Amino acid sequence: MREQIPAALDSERVDRVASLMTGLSRSVVASLISAGEVIRNEEVVVAGSQRVAVGDWIEVEMPAADDVESRLIPDPEVIFDAIHVDDSLVVIDKPIGLVVHPGAGSSPSTLAHGLLARFPEMVDVGSPERPGIVHRLDRDTSGLLVCARTNEALLYLKEELASRSMRRSYLTIVAGCPEAATGTVDAPIGRSRRTRTRMTVTEDGREARTHYEVLETWHQPAHASLLRCTLDTGRTHQIRVHLRAINSPVLGDSTYGKPDPFNIGRPLLHAAEISFIHPATRERVEFLSEPPDDFMGAVEMFRRSSSGS
Repeated sequence: MREQIPAALDSERVDRVASLMTGLSRSVVASLISAGEVIRNEEVVVAGSQRVAVGDWIEVEMPAADDVESRLIPDPEVIFDAIHVDDSLVVIDKPIGLVVHPGAGSSPSTLAHGLLARFPEMVDVGSPERPGIVHRLDRDTSGLLVCARTNEALLYLKEELASRSMRRSYLTIVAGCPEAATGTVDAPIGRSRRTRTRMTVTEDGREARTHYEVLETWHQPAHASLLRCTLDTGRTHQIRVHLRAINSPVLGDSTYGKPDPFNIGRPLLHAAEISFIHPATRERVEFLSEPPDDFMGAVEMFRRSSSGS
């Protein structure tokens, strides 16, 4: 894999750039550097701490196992909406229940498999297991995510995500209501020591910050609220963990919330807005998505019950 360094990655460490390019972990990249498999401007990189400059060419010799054995098989049966398509990227409105990319316990057909069927060129964008994937949503979270069609766009968008220039807002319905109408939950998140599939607020976790705003509050048939949450960071299950930490768990969340009294069957969480600087035009673009039927049905049920009609 060979890519030229864009302005967004000027002065970054070469190991971080190689990781962003390939989707490989920093530890794997470190091994590749030790083996002389990372090249900068036709010279072997000897230290991951070296800094790159705009216009540099970085070449990474991908491990054979990742490049061949893990390559996904395109699946045209995977259904999803692409609400925006251009030469650099695709903006997806992900349906409920669709896994973004393969992982432990995931179904064999994921969004990644469907992307390869619709956009075959993405097979060489990023890592073979996550072609073009910039960020992810949980299986039962609906809404917007952006995927890259070129390695240059992937590098640029991942850097936007890391630098927090990419803005992502979610709508959710929670049990109860936060004490303040607006606020920020600034609490590190790490994996639970008791249940490894769950995340939790912990002192030795990774930095995590969620801003919230209460949009509506209802008292019938139960105390609940509609919130808008905006992410500064993107940790696994971040919104669900943070809202549980302030005693306002996401409705329908059997993992971090309370039992589901309305048989919703999933956490009511929807990625409603995303904006970022386009890697080709360098202009900020914004995309919006309306919540799916089960989400809006719950909103209407609470509104009717609370109005007494």
